[in-house]
Amino acid sequence: MLCLVSPSSSPTPLPPPRRSRSPADRAAPPGIAGGSNVRLSVLSVQCEARRSGPRKVKSKFATAAIVQEDKTMATAKGNVDHLPIYDLDPKLVKFKDHFSYRMKKFLDQKGSIEENEGSLEEFSKGYLKFGINTSEDGTVYREWAPAAQEAELIGDFNEWNGANHKMEKDKFGVWSIKIDHVKGKPAIPHNSKVKFRFLHGGVWVDRIPAWIRYATADASKFGAPYDGVHWDPPASERYTFKHPRPSKPAAPRIYEAHVGMSGEKPAVSTYREFADNVLPRIRANNYNTVQLMAVMEHSYYASFGYHVTNFFAVSSRSGTPEDLKYLVDKAHSLGLRVLMDVVHSHASNNVTDGLNGYDVGQSTQESYFHMGDRGYHKLWDSRLFNYANWEVLRFLLSNLRYWLDEFMFDGFRFDGVTSMLYHHHGINVGFTGNYQEYFSLDTDVDAVVYMMLANHLMHKLLPEATVVAEDVSGMPVLCRSVDEGGVGFDYRLAMAIPDRWIDYLKNKDDSEWSMGEIAHTLTNRRYTEKCIAYAESHDQSIVGDKTIAFLLMDKEMYTGMSDLQPASPTIDRGIALQKMIHFITMALGGDGYLNFMGNEFGHPEWIDFPREGNNWSYDKCRRQWSLVDTDHLRYKYMNAFDQAMNALDERFSFLLSSKQIVSDMNDEKKVIVFERGDLVFVFNFHPKKTYDGYKVGCDLPGKYRVALDSDAFVFGGHGRVGHDVDHFTSPEGIPGVPETNFNNRPNSFKVLSPPRTCVAYYRVDEEAERLQAKAETTGSRKTSPDIIDVDATPVKTSTATKEDKEATSGGKEDASKKGWKFARQSSNKNTK
Repeated sequence: MLCLVSPSSSPTPLPPPRRSRSPADRAAPPGIAGGSNVRLSVLSVQCEARRSGPRKVKSKFATAAIVQEDKTMATAKGNVDHLPIYDLDPKLVKFKDHFSYRMKKFLDQKGSIEENEGSLEEFSKGYLKFGINTSEDGTVYREWAPAAQEAELIGDFNEWNGANHKMEKDKFGVWSIKIDHVKGKPAIPHNSKVKFRFLHGGVWVDRIPAWIRYATADASKFGAPYDGVHWDPPASERYTFKHPRPSKPAAPRIYEAHVGMSGEKPAVSTYREFADNVLPRIRANNYNTVQLMAVMEHSYYASFGYHVTNFFAVSSRSGTPEDLKYLVDKAHSLGLRVLMDVVHSHASNNVTDGLNGYDVGQSTQESYFHMGDRGYHKLWDSRLFNYANWEVLRFLLSNLRYWLDEFMFDGFRFDGVTSMLYHHHGINVGFTGNYQEYFSLDTDVDAVVYMMLANHLMHKLLPEATVVAEDVSGMPVLCRSVDEGGVGFDYRLAMAIPDRWIDYLKNKDDSEWSMGEIAHTLTNRRYTEKCIAYAESHDQSIVGDKTIAFLLMDKEMYTGMSDLQPASPTIDRGIALQKMIHFITMALGGDGYLNFMGNEFGHPEWIDFPREGNNWSYDKCRRQWSLVDTDHLRYKYMNAFDQAMNALDERFSFLLSSKQIVSDMNDEKKVIVFERGDLVFVFNFHPKKTYDGYKVGCDLPGKYRVALDSDAFVFGGHGRVGHDVDHFTSPEGIPGVPETNFNNRPNSFKVLSPPRTCVAYYRVDEEAERLQAKAETTGSRKTSPDIIDVDATPVKTSTATKEDKEATSGGKEDASKKGWKFARQSSNKNTK
């Protein structure tokens, strides 16, 4: 996450981007040197969090329903001192008191919610009770504002005079009013403006309802305040989902995207434009998941969506709630799952448009936020939630359910988790991997319990949900299930990886690159906890920094990307290393892969949102798709390789495999060799040297062929590796005695490895090949597997096709079946 601060009323220049920090203990983890299986050690790191205390509160909406706990939860409740995580990592036993305390606190909080609200699921339906909701005989509005002395609902419907619409307050601080229908129609019309007016300290204050589902500003006025909009379209105008959620992929290949900056024109792009023009590109490049940034309304555009003002409202700059539903449904029709960047780590400091407007000096227990220094994030200029507060829990848990239920999102990427985990928020803290850093008085147990409740709820509501944590501290068991004693996330972002690449590209000559250090950074993650690897995300592309492609090629990208002239040494090096960096990150760095919009084809320059510092320019807040669509420009080569990388995983599922063995890290030759799943990868980072007959260790004997070659002509390479060559293995050493083997591998084969190239090899299924040959002679259909066609023409990825549009509108062709076209039969040119 990157927070670009300032409320809408007084935007300021962007601060320098945050940068992650890596653990100090960088001794090589067991399992790399010598080639034994990389079972992985402690992870890596960055910055960001807080604390509070529980209380039992009876809600106005409590029911007498008795909810039976999960069996696993019941077991845990009776055995908080014997959690499964201790078997997973015996070092955690030293912190048993900490885990027992937080598990007991989780169970107590969950039990209290069930006792007073009926169930956690019922509790998370807060958006159906709070805010403005229409019933059969009237419109009901509820708002939690315990410090208010009087309250009214005002808006277009009563000409902004609340004298006849006074609200009543209950003993829990909840204000409510019911307004009868007028002639059978709601008194508050759909798409009309509303505000909550309350009295505090003798002063009347107008605020946007906290649970508002849509908020807009007058585009004709600079810095205009936002208005709450009652969104309740008639049935004829509501978007109806047509496509089911796709199944959860075994390994997510995530395309991180920002809708507003996804268009070619220097303007804010819309949800429907993204759905029609960008989603087909994502599908064509063989991603299976889209991660959308900046969905929740944020009044200051340059905050990149991280200073949320209205948590239940879609960003109105890109369209309406119905437009966003169209986008999600279109993605599902293409077989793409959709994750949402959710910001529950903090809230905008904006008092005019946001939730912070409800803080008028009351105590912590009467506010969404902590008071004083504890409630304010100094680096982000934002407010920090009180996660122990009953109504804060209702608000945040309901917020998650709202996006899951109403918009059919498939999960979330939680922003700023490190800030939530610790009272110090990770500010000026260099995590070394010492467990004392994770489990101490610095840990914000209330925030941890909230995340446990959130993950437990989401996986109960949607068992196939994908939930990713942006944590840079490497806290153990963050990505283990709640019933085991973990926090419950599915994945964490491997945030040290991009920092390593930036350090190398900015500060080290090619000859100084350490193969051991690269391999260590990519494999240095916690065993049994899954990571999403990435070479660069939006963080690495923001103003003040550069994309990997721009770091490599800089100003020559303006003059040297035409394929009509020979590539300069800078361009040749840049394209080669851009492909290698992304591929080795994907293949060795984690259990999933993430790419930010445009980086797949080496989008030049940085991202800079319109702000005072750039004269409110949109020039660098867009994506220049024409670069990759223009046939004579070299961007197409990087895009084609990105397609092929993802297709390789689609075919061989190497990201899913726990078999990850680094057998060779040669700093002198600049070569890294490793096995992932059934594939053997050879990376030659040397700027000049070609190795003919380079010996490569492998597990299984047999015949190996090229599966993917970055040096192929279709990827802008020089075509030096033969693709029709069979590589036969030779046995190494004494069977069953690893120390006598070659690099601890029982077999080996020899390859040609040109400089700055990476090649993946697959083992030929000779029996399937024999059956294939027999089938071809008899005219039968092929049966052997496909591999990546390094001689094929890359798939065009321009705008939506006729078939794509038919898929979304219920047409005959299912666009989701048009996945990766970048494949072929190993012995012929038939494509899928």
